[in-house]
Amino acid sequence: MAAYSIFFRDSVRRDLAAIPKHDLRRIMERIASLAEQPRPAGSEKLTGQERYRIRQGNYRIIYSVQDHELTVWVVKAGHRREVYRHS
Repeated sequence: MAAYSIFFRDSVRRDLAAIPKHDLRRIMERIASLAEQPRPAGSEKLTGQERYRIRQGNYRIIYSVQDHELTVWVVKAGHRREVYRHS
């Protein structure tokens, strides 16, 4: 299986800057693993959207998958109590 390329929305960089360093390392490892398996066990498709969610501790990573382009776009990352709120 070909590896997917991972891209980040500009807003995700700000989201990641607000996360403590010890949690950020594990989140980045989890995002990197999406290149090999974009829909890992435990990922859930969000209702009414073409996006998925994976958990990493108390944090959530929201992303979309484009199979025809072999890309994964990370849309949002943040604490579970805040990540689903609209900005």
